[in-house]
Amino acid sequence: MATQYEITGTNAKGIAASIEGGVAGGFLPPGSALPPVRVLAERLGVSPGTVAATYKELRGRGIVLTRGRGGTVVADAPAVASRRPPKVPDGLRDLAGGHPDQAFLPDALPSVRVVPGSRSHRAAPRLERLEVLTRAWYERDGVPADRVTFAHSALDCVARLLSVELRPGDAVAMEDPGYHHLLDLVPALGLRSVPVAVDDEGMRPEALRAAVRAGVRAVICSPRAQNPYGGCFSAERRDALAEVLAQAPDVLVIENDHAAEVAGAPLHSLTAGGGPARWAQVRTVTKYLGTDLRWAALACDATTLARHDGRLLLTSGWVSHALQEAVAGLLTDPAAQDLVRRARAAYALRREALLRELAAHGIAAHGAGGLNVWVPVRDEAAVVSGLRSSGWWVAAGARFRIASAPGVRITTAGLEPRDAVRLAADFAGTLGERQATYGG
Repeated sequence: MATQYEITGTNAKGIAASIEGGVAGGFLPPGSALPPVRVLAERLGVSPGTVAATYKELRGRGIVLTRGRGGTVVADAPAVASRRPPKVPDGLRDLAGGHPDQAFLPDALPSVRVVPGSRSHRAAPRLERLEVLTRAWYERDGVPADRVTFAHSALDCVARLLSVELRPGDAVAMEDPGYHHLLDLVPALGLRSVPVAVDDEGMRPEALRAAVRAGVRAVICSPRAQNPYGGCFSAERRDALAEVLAQAPDVLVIENDHAAEVAGAPLHSLTAGGGPARWAQVRTVTKYLGTDLRWAALACDATTLARHDGRLLLTSGWVSHALQEAVAGLLTDPAAQDLVRRARAAYALRREALLRELAAHGIAAHGAGGLNVWVPVRDEAAVVSGLRSSGWWVAAGARFRIASAPGVRITTAGLEPRDAVRLAADFAGTLGERQATYGG
């Protein structure tokens, strides 16, 4: 525990507030060890049961975790502290952010018609024109579109689904490695993450089976362009996963098809052809229409729709109609759609170029679809530091992992093939220096 921070309190509520304040203020950073129950109880003059209750409450809220004999420590992504990526140092090429190439995003939004006066958006929360476009978008890829609705973003949508379906302490099957914001969101809701290993075809069936047997109440997966690994469901993998889920009909299956139009791979969705009884597929447009367009579409079963929209009605009520108008305009604008087609081709070319160049140096990497490449390494910090000295800024894999092996994520969306040649050579040089210095 950080020596400059003193935990205070005379009851469980006060002690929990003191620890939470230390975490939120950065005085107890991730990984900080908290005192053993009896030690803290003696220090504060309270019973061991009071401290034990405090730690239990903080665990349930995703602020601390218990590592067996390792004691209680502050979580890697505590729910009271936002885990943002480190700032890109000046002069470095940013390949860590996961962002699309700005050259392929529309540089202006369509003009939006604003109707003066008051009206009930709660009574008609979705624009009919955008709802029609959304249904066609899903139906094109074989996803049932009888029931669709909107949200403010994929994370907003997933958070709402989990909060109405699950209770604190319930378990959620999560891709490992997986999208770091989702990995942070689950414990922030007081839920438990159960890691499910992934490969180039997405979630591995045997790992999902183990999670289902462990009693997960929900599964969150990416059918293509999985972030950060890049896996994409094949038809065979989809069928194998569906077979596992058929044994757990009460489990809610949430597909996050975040990069749909630029994934560079066809969709093999678990929702197609009489999929799970409880399901939802979320899509966004931030990767190919605009990073500030905080709009998400959701196709789902009837129960999930009712619960999602019921909670939405009680909170924000609806998604801005002006935003919906802008999205509908871009989805039907020929120039914007031409940019999407060009982006899809360019992202595939750039991703495949880096994979090819890394392979030429004997470096295994993964990226079947999407905007990123995942490279397994032994020492993330050493690789990030080595590439930094060569002018590259890549993402250490720690924030994407639960129990999986180390790696680094490289965003290839803006990496031209000629630049991939130099990056791969610098990567090989970094690994060589690492092995010469530390023996591997």
